[in-house]
Amino acid sequence: MRTDSSIKQDVLDELEWQPSIDETQIGVVVKDGVVTLSGTVDSYVKKREAENAVKSVVGVKAVAEDIEVHYGNGYKKSDTEIASAAVNALKWNISVPENKVDVKVENGWVYLTGEVKWDFEKNAAKKSVENLQGVKYVVNNISLKNLVDTGDIKTKIRKAFERSADIDSKGINVTAEGHTVKLTGKVHSLKEKDDARKTAYYSPGVWTVDNELEVAY
Repeated sequence: MRTDSSIKQDVLDELEWQPSIDETQIGVVVKDGVVTLSGTVDSYVKKREAENAVKSVVGVKAVAEDIEVHYGNGYKKSDTEIASAAVNALKWNISVPENKVDVKVENGWVYLTGEVKWDFEKNAAKKSVENLQGVKYVVNNISLKNLVDTGDIKTKIRKAFERSADIDSKGINVTAEGHTVKLTGKVHSLKEKDDARKTAYYSPGVWTVDNELEVAY
């Protein structure tokens, strides 16, 4: 069982290790394995990368991310400019289906809606806009809709877990009802929990994944 102080030190070291993150801008608090990040960064990408870096640290059970994004006056963009850039970015990404994603921007927050067939398309849309200048946060409300038979979803996900070098399938229970999959059990890290969710979404016919996996070190 790792102490909160040792986890915090590893989190600080991991943030310092990332070349795109200025660790002096980020505050770290750890309680019972739950890491809370605070502070201010100058791009949404740095906010996201800080969260991903923390998830890779052994002993972290969850991340509460309160980092704010503030651009300097020379880098501010209007909502109209951000929306226009987002539409163009989606258009140029071959992984995003044409005319399937709608964009709304309010105070630098980008809201994505629409329907696509695959989770990688949904993620590709988010990645297309999160690097744009002026973006403070991306809310990805794109839904998944495909007509694949859902009868063997559970079996396909179970086999995918068994093939994965990053997932210990023995500790994961998979249940499926229609297009919804529920994951329960225990995994060894927050990253493994995220990897299990992503893998489940790869199965044709999955629209929703309820990830109730517990991180137990």
